[in-house]
Amino acid sequence: MGSDKASLLYMVNLGCIEINPWLSDYKMPDKPKYMVIDLDPHDVAFTDTIIVALGAKELFDLIGIPVFIKTSGSKGLHIYSYLASQYNYDIAVEFAKYFVTILQKKFPKTTSIERSPAKRPKKIYLDFLQNRMGQTIASPYSVRPKTGATVSTPLNWDEVNASLKISNFTLFNVPDRVKKIDNPWANLHKRKVNMIKALDKLKSIELKGNY
Repeated sequence: MGSDKASLLYMVNLGCIEINPWLSDYKMPDKPKYMVIDLDPHDVAFTDTIIVALGAKELFDLIGIPVFIKTSGSKGLHIYSYLASQYNYDIAVEFAKYFVTILQKKFPKTTSIERSPAKRPKKIYLDFLQNRMGQTIASPYSVRPKTGATVSTPLNWDEVNASLKISNFTLFNVPDRVKKIDNPWANLHKRKVNMIKALDKLKSIELKGNY
């Protein structure tokens, strides 16, 4: 389960660098606790990814869904919302698909929802399929097997700006960061998503074109 220090150290001893859990837990494996939008850039300036992330935050705010962001530790950014295991994976992935479809219209030159990399050169992939059952994603504070030992690091939204770089957060400095700042995701579980209300607002935004 990896739910205590001993279990985590055991995995480290096995040579596990990354920790990549499901979005659900063992209690309700068919109902995700979280929905994730994975912004995955390919041959695109990271500043464009930041712009899209802030655009996603704006849209989430408009539909009343609180969201939290972290670096992927690799190339992109992960945006999380708390579903509290209220819905199954099929509902989560369809909602995420609808959301990114609207988001993509806002950024048609830099984003794509096409899964095949060959069909979306030099675009940021708005990956909604991370919300399918059985998909895994790097956990918060997971080290990645990348140059510099980068870490998938939770951020405050005011840190998502032009100076943000994936390489800013590594195995060597993130432990000090955790000690010095308040947990950026402290409020993640304080408010669960109401997808019915959010869906109605999303439909209204799409019809009125006011995003």
